[in-house]
Amino acid sequence: MAAKQQVKRFRDPLCPKPLLDRAAFDKALKANGITLSEHHFDNFYQRLHRSGYPPLDEFVAELRGEVVEKGVSSNDDDGSVSVASHTNFRTKNSVSSRPGRKAQLPKALLEFLSNNVSAEADSDEKFATITSKVQMHQTSADGTTTKLAVELQDGHVVESVLMRHEGRCTLCVSSQVGCAMGCTFCATGTMGIRGNLSSGEILEQLVHASKILSEESRDDMMMTEEEGTDRKRQKKQKRMDLIRNIVFMGMGEPLNNYRNVLAACRAMIDRRLWNLAHNRVTVSTVGVASRMRDLTRDLPVNLALSLHAPNQPMREKIVPSAKGTPIESLIEALDSHMMALTKRKLLENPQEDDKTTDFNIEERQSASKKKRAMIEYVMLVGDTSTIEAAHQLGKLCEGRYLVVNLIPYNKTDVKDKLDCPSEEHMQEFRRIVSSYGSFCSIRRTMGADIAGACGQLVVEQEKKQVLDIEDGPFPKDNAKVGRIVVTPRRKKSSGTDSSSSEESSSKQQPTDRLLHQLTVATAIAASLFFVSASLLVLQKRRR
Repeated sequence: MAAKQQVKRFRDPLCPKPLLDRAAFDKALKANGITLSEHHFDNFYQRLHRSGYPPLDEFVAELRGEVVEKGVSSNDDDGSVSVASHTNFRTKNSVSSRPGRKAQLPKALLEFLSNNVSAEADSDEKFATITSKVQMHQTSADGTTTKLAVELQDGHVVESVLMRHEGRCTLCVSSQVGCAMGCTFCATGTMGIRGNLSSGEILEQLVHASKILSEESRDDMMMTEEEGTDRKRQKKQKRMDLIRNIVFMGMGEPLNNYRNVLAACRAMIDRRLWNLAHNRVTVSTVGVASRMRDLTRDLPVNLALSLHAPNQPMREKIVPSAKGTPIESLIEALDSHMMALTKRKLLENPQEDDKTTDFNIEERQSASKKKRAMIEYVMLVGDTSTIEAAHQLGKLCEGRYLVVNLIPYNKTDVKDKLDCPSEEHMQEFRRIVSSYGSFCSIRRTMGADIAGACGQLVVEQEKKQVLDIEDGPFPKDNAKVGRIVVTPRRKKSSGTDSSSSEESSSKQQPTDRLLHQLTVATAIAASLFFVSASLLVLQKRRR
């Protein structure tokens, strides 16, 4: 059954509200005459976190000391992946109370929560532990990247991307439904803006990704134990079930949703909860100068500026929202963010003169190594990626020792037909920018085959005019629990499909033959090893 997809252009009021939205929860409690101390709030959320975010009724029973039987994950009737909301995952926090002792929570709070889960509860005061669900998660062919389509309770869908690096995992989260900035090369910009995510909905993306990682880690651990793998490898597998970095580089402009993003960041760095270091959380912005300065004042997390052009006229062509915001003011705000900690140290330990704004080379180099401030620069064929543009970008950052990250453009469904420069050209561009004193690197592209790379996040429903109303944002064939390995998209060629397939198969035949021979040789070697070991054991027993 096919029908036109009705796309919502706004967000409905949340009901139930996310329990992870601390400000909304506090407001509801105060409306009922309940005032909690910071200690009680911290204790409540710490226990919720360590319980693995179970359904609210189960959590209330747990707080009351009742025994709760926990379930397992399931595949819902609508095809969505329902990762068990009450499956515990490993946490990084090191704070714990003494064994057998739990801080008491006020009875009024427990009564409020008990009434909240009842059917007669006022809808305006309804809360739920998790209000969203993973509609689908899709893993790239190389296994490094997983894109999650997270369906919010009002039907909107946002996307997050889980990236597995060597020994660590990074999660890219969304902060809005759509985006108002309208960058010409970004797929999310084609959606327009639908509304902000609450702080709880932002944090729920982290919960969903952590549960997926935890399930993968358990599967990997079981496999390594069955294979008799050494403990060193098992330890390495265990470390991969924690998210150690968060980047606000998903859908939306984070600084246009400042209050909720700030609240989510504070929960991420809270040592009782996710316990991430300040330099492990990065907020990316197209350039909201006033909010960049607010972030510098309010929270010392990393800040990334999506610049994409070396001067104002070029930038206004590809970033419409840049009009009225001089590029120099953005660089000044970014530089102030990078040097903020150094400035605070100088104010705490004043030297012979009142030096608060002028920094020497050593201080700037030291601040740059911490990578608190970064410029993101998408590489597009055209004026912004010429050799002259490289010199202009280098001069713009000269003397500041900023970190510049060049991003190879990933093709998206946007109006303008854009392309990425060659690897050789990007290396030359990088070399020129570096010659002016900035640390310049080229970002590794991850998840392009599942449209999870930088600039590609847009829900598939937005691209289709006609589709089955039961379909999710990914093909129905891939609707199954666990990892979904996707075959990389074939590049277009001028020849026919049959000729291209014959050519590719002929290229793969030698590789397949070699792999088959290696597999046979490995099997023979393993068999000989076990036979030899068995004979040795028998010989020892006879003695």
